[in-house]
Amino acid sequence: MNYLRAWLLLGFLILVGLILGPVFNFLPNRLTVKVISPDKDFLAVSTCLQNSCMDCHTPGATILPWYANMPIASDIIYSDIANAQGAFIISRENLSGEAPFDSVQLNKIKMVLEQNSMPPVLYLAMHWNGGVGSSKNTMLKWIDKASPNYGLKPIPKEDPFHSDAEKVQLGKHLYFDNRLSVNDTISCSSCHSFDRGGADGAIVSAGVKGQKGVINAPTVFNSAFNFVQFWDGRAASLKEQVTGPVTNPVEMGSMWSQVIDKLAKDEQYVADFAKSYPPSESSTSKHSITVRNISDAISTYEQTLITPNCRFDRYLQGDKQAINSDEEAGYKLFVSHNCVSCHTGINFGSESFEKMGVKKNYFAWRGHLTNADNGRYNVTHEEKDRFEFKVPTLRNVALTAPYFHDGSVNDLNVAVKIMGEYQVGQLFSDQEAQLVTKFLNTLTGEYNGKQLTLENNH
Repeated sequence: MNYLRAWLLLGFLILVGLILGPVFNFLPNRLTVKVISPDKDFLAVSTCLQNSCMDCHTPGATILPWYANMPIASDIIYSDIANAQGAFIISRENLSGEAPFDSVQLNKIKMVLEQNSMPPVLYLAMHWNGGVGSSKNTMLKWIDKASPNYGLKPIPKEDPFHSDAEKVQLGKHLYFDNRLSVNDTISCSSCHSFDRGGADGAIVSAGVKGQKGVINAPTVFNSAFNFVQFWDGRAASLKEQVTGPVTNPVEMGSMWSQVIDKLAKDEQYVADFAKSYPPSESSTSKHSITVRNISDAISTYEQTLITPNCRFDRYLQGDKQAINSDEEAGYKLFVSHNCVSCHTGINFGSESFEKMGVKKNYFAWRGHLTNADNGRYNVTHEEKDRFEFKVPTLRNVALTAPYFHDGSVNDLNVAVKIMGEYQVGQLFSDQEAQLVTKFLNTLTGEYNGKQLTLENNH
């Protein structure tokens, strides 16, 4: 009976909103974030976002209504805010123009505008002036101008990082050198092989003494474009990432002092390091082989591991014959089914953290929860980050099975279906999944001018 009365109360509140909404709609809209951008169109965009989105999507900005602590209403409101911020955050800096929106944010806004899925009906029942209204077209035009092609960009054919050639060569030698491991059996290339799309084709990699890792090895190709490194984002850069596997007891299992001692016995390394990293006058060391320099050399080499000129890159550059009709239909499904809301940018992903299982509980379906499944939470220890992972790149995805952080799926077509259902709430038909998979096959690029395949591409 109490439950029924609570729902009746909620219904009454909605009725009050319906009756009083037009009255409050005549009140002036107040901007709670001052817009500093000189872009007049951005002013309209920010105004609309503040009226329609900020209450739920901007942390600390919500001014809760008087009925927020009423039974049932309280549960709904706080749950909606938590879910909204778990899916998408708009910062105050975004709204002021101080920090630009990235392509992930813009795509998410564009998707809900095109599908008229936000704000929720219940929100609008209580906030009649909270709709997008006539600002919709202005916002869509501004987004298209700020981020054309849904933010998808081709990889430049030339090295975009202008890497030092001598450091690249030194880093290459180190990348393939087993002496970085404790027992001289494992190199960087052991888990990130060029004949497996920059990964290793295993569910989890095998390190020294055959020990198994806890998470699927991501591709090294195009990793220089990732906004952070590792699935949980614990490394902010490639240089920082290099240091992790060397001392990980399951991966290379070594100590830097051991690595440096071994390399310092190699006269060629001593000479190459001295040339690329000349010692300072105050240095007392006999050589330039240091943790910092090793990490810099390997990361400099890894910056060159890019795979431009995939067929879809050529499509983006204007060659509409580069992909066929089925592949183009798959691309349109990729967009219309919201996959592009996370897999965007130059790397078709790797620009944000996202929760694994946004629309449905992936881990309840899969079962056997592990510590690695906690994702970003293992770094921040903040509950909001539990089950969040860096969105993987889709470049060369046809070569990098098995998929997901847990390596649980070996078939790309199946992976598309799972992501559709659990990530974007779309049930792909067999035909739709096949079309999207055909599109994803157009993202296989070239390395050193040669088309990547599951063969030797050194």
